[in-house]
Amino acid sequence: MTSVKNNNMLPPGLVSNLQQVLLSRKGGGGEEEEKKEIDPSNDGNDKSAEPSTSTCVENTEEDSNNSKPIVLVTNGDGIDSPGLVSLVEALVREGLYNVHVCAPQSDKSVSSHSVTLHEAIAVTSVEINGAIAYEVSGTPVDCVSLALSGALFSWSKPLLVISGINRGSNCGHHMIYSGVVAGAREALFCGVPSLSISLNWKKEESQESDFKDAVAVCLPVINAAIRDIEKGFFPKSCSLNIEIPTSPSANKGFKLTKRSMWRSSPSWQAVSANRHPSAGHFMSNQQSLGLQLAQLSRDASAAGAARRLTTQRKNMLEIESVGAGGKSDSNRVKKYFRMEFLDKELEDTDEDLDFRAVENGFVAITPLSLSPRIEEDTHIAASDWISSALHGDQ
Repeated sequence: MTSVKNNNMLPPGLVSNLQQVLLSRKGGGGEEEEKKEIDPSNDGNDKSAEPSTSTCVENTEEDSNNSKPIVLVTNGDGIDSPGLVSLVEALVREGLYNVHVCAPQSDKSVSSHSVTLHEAIAVTSVEINGAIAYEVSGTPVDCVSLALSGALFSWSKPLLVISGINRGSNCGHHMIYSGVVAGAREALFCGVPSLSISLNWKKEESQESDFKDAVAVCLPVINAAIRDIEKGFFPKSCSLNIEIPTSPSANKGFKLTKRSMWRSSPSWQAVSANRHPSAGHFMSNQQSLGLQLAQLSRDASAAGAARRLTTQRKNMLEIESVGAGGKSDSNRVKKYFRMEFLDKELEDTDEDLDFRAVENGFVAITPLSLSPRIEEDTHIAASDWISSALHGDQ
């Protein structure tokens, strides 16, 4: 079917008449006569009409929006987090991108690369001005996988996936725990370039406005990435993990870094069972509870089930863990433990490591590969691109 684009805001009736004329010409005069009839270069014809392969009438604003690069935003902290909100608002203000959001409805910041299997997840539309947004009752990986599947959005793949901005650093081995890094990694699995972004949040120093400063810091990298992806210059087969220092506006510049071996120290402590009596009662009355909670929370161990609790302490995660569930045998011993991630002193002095660069006030950019050890040529390609994007002609 031949249709007419409503590029000049023609009255709907006139557009409809033009379509009917084109259809009638299709049967009689042939395709060349049809093209001649509506060719803007022919005198005496309506200059506003032109052929299109589209099956619907579109206005200029819709055409413009569809021509913009599609950017997908997700995160690990949840769709209402200030890091994601600030980032999406800035991308919309740029007016250069068709912004879509698919993010967890709640905090999944330490969910790693977990996915939801054999159960339904709920997807709900969310109002974010200038963006098409959905919240998902799953993990960051669920969000990216669903968004790229074609089942949720009409497009098949965006130009770029941005995961963040996360509250808290994801340097070193924290990348393995991180949900926000996993979101970017899933995009890379699907062949889509990606960025993961985190702010080195410190309770004693940081405030919500720092996220807007963090957006301002990383926006030039995002713009350069989109520009060079379109040109084919962006490094292949790698994702970039961007770590922003605690005071974004006072950063010392960008530094290409290597992933370190640093991680917080886990500390397990026994806790009294009477602190959570309802949990014990619930467990004694549920069969296969360990499996149920493992499916629901994604934070389970082989010994039982675990439930994450976000605390107010710096860089700390608490998990309550119990013994094997679903057993009514009163002779079995049940104990309760709580795990905390505690900061440890940074020992490595290599200035090119991610955590050291962030602590020294730099914005650390670490290329991540799908292979266990990033190939040297990938590192070189990422280094060349970062240098060009940040210091070359824009």
